[in-house]
Amino acid sequence: MIKLKLTGLSFLQFFIWGSWLITIGSYCFVNKQWQPDEFGIIFSTMGFAALFMPAIAGILTDRYVPAQVLYGIFHIIGGIGLFILPIAETPTEMFWILLGTMFFYMPTISLSNTVAYTLLKREKLDIIKSFPPIRVWGTIGFIIALWTISLSGWEQHPNQFYVGGISSIILAIFSFTLPNCPPLGKTTVERENRKFFTQALTLIRDKRFAIFLLFAMGMGAALQLTNMYGTPFLKDFNSMYLYKDSLTVRYPAMIISISQISETLFILTIPFFMKRFGIKNVIFFSIIAWVLRFGLFSFGNPGDGLWMIVLSCIIYGMAFDFFNVSGSLYIEQHVSENIRSSAQGMFTMMVNGIGAVLGSLISGYAIQKYYILDLTTQQKNWPGIWMSFAIYSLILGILFVIFFKENHSSSVNES
Repeated sequence: MIKLKLTGLSFLQFFIWGSWLITIGSYCFVNKQWQPDEFGIIFSTMGFAALFMPAIAGILTDRYVPAQVLYGIFHIIGGIGLFILPIAETPTEMFWILLGTMFFYMPTISLSNTVAYTLLKREKLDIIKSFPPIRVWGTIGFIIALWTISLSGWEQHPNQFYVGGISSIILAIFSFTLPNCPPLGKTTVERENRKFFTQALTLIRDKRFAIFLLFAMGMGAALQLTNMYGTPFLKDFNSMYLYKDSLTVRYPAMIISISQISETLFILTIPFFMKRFGIKNVIFFSIIAWVLRFGLFSFGNPGDGLWMIVLSCIIYGMAFDFFNVSGSLYIEQHVSENIRSSAQGMFTMMVNGIGAVLGSLISGYAIQKYYILDLTTQQKNWPGIWMSFAIYSLILGILFVIFFKENHSSSVNES
């Protein structure tokens, strides 16, 4: 029964995100006619929210509040924010409303992991084997949301936000029915007397874990790029007569959803790859997959190059899962229990916070300055954009091989 409940939680968690994350680019570029640098600032809200909210949520659930309660409260507030979002008429208004909404959505990503790990361990289940099949339903939820928005013709419509808002309220109500996940560190007197950010300092002092977090930041930037520009990239082929009536241009979100379908397959291979190759090789595979993801987009098109776009979407499953899910499991295995929620929060902060902010702001500025072919039509040099992203990922992979040292025997403990 607990696996079924956690499956439902995972499904709704990512159904909410899938209802608007990939299509908000079309909403901003096509519906609102905003520029790449303006969109970059708007998309950075997720990163700004993830800079500190997941860490704060982790500390709260480590010390004071049951994880499932805080999770539900955050989803209620986040759902209300999504309902308000369509009233924004300018990029500035959109930025502030979405920022407030993301303050409460972003920490639920790590909180969902905390709830799942806590309840699975309580049932004495192996999280390495049990969690991936549960998490895969989050990807399925993302796909179904994406297809719902695309087939409804809402890729450029504010209805995508209403779908997300309704789903968020439903998940909040559902979360209050879950078994209690009490703060694991609350009974320790010494922990109660520490300052709020002791956990963060402890984690950063560990050199191996600090390097892991730095690469999490770099990978977060890569993830942000594909979320921001995948659908607008395909939609821009509409300006070419040869491609304007193709299914790729008419339903770009459905083509991009192949990426999430791929996730459902690759996530199930994580236990095998983690045990056979270790975390360093699994993450390296992920980085190489990002290089291929961007490189194939650079040469692809909806005609004779459609196979490259499809293959890029398939490779995305490895690129995303082999870092995000494996990274979360790595923390669960290498960080002591009493600061584990904080560590999950920091991981989310680096991937969806600092990395996302840098990816959003720098890419938006660079595209506006260097990759606009026609200022009047805002036609973009998409091959150049994607190739620059591929080169970035390749450099990141080389640095990772050099600097990250895996240690199977030690763990990060609070001192």
